[in-house]
Amino acid sequence: MYAVIKTGGKQYRVEQGVILRVEKLEAETGKKVIFDEVLMVADGAKVQIGTPLVAKATVEAKVLAQGKGKKIHILKFHRRKHSMKQQGHRQSFTEIEIDKIKT
Repeated sequence: MYAVIKTGGKQYRVEQGVILRVEKLEAETGKKVIFDEVLMVADGAKVQIGTPLVAKATVEAKVLAQGKGKKIHILKFHRRKHSMKQQGHRQSFTEIEIDKIKT
């Protein structure tokens, strides 16, 4: 059984027991999070596709960690103009483990 959920402007295909990193959620480590924006649920040959969401379907997950990803370096350089701009960014994430898929 798997589901497609929407969080942080992205869509993820999740199954029970899967660990994944999503955009930062305001939840403490060890707490439960419920995703109610479920776009699709599939159980073998039985598939429910939402318009746009599947009614009464939820996905429960447990927050494992909060963190920051690898640093991304941005360099903008214009030759013969004596201009160079450096910038860096570390994206925050929340690591979750999927517990249950309810329909």
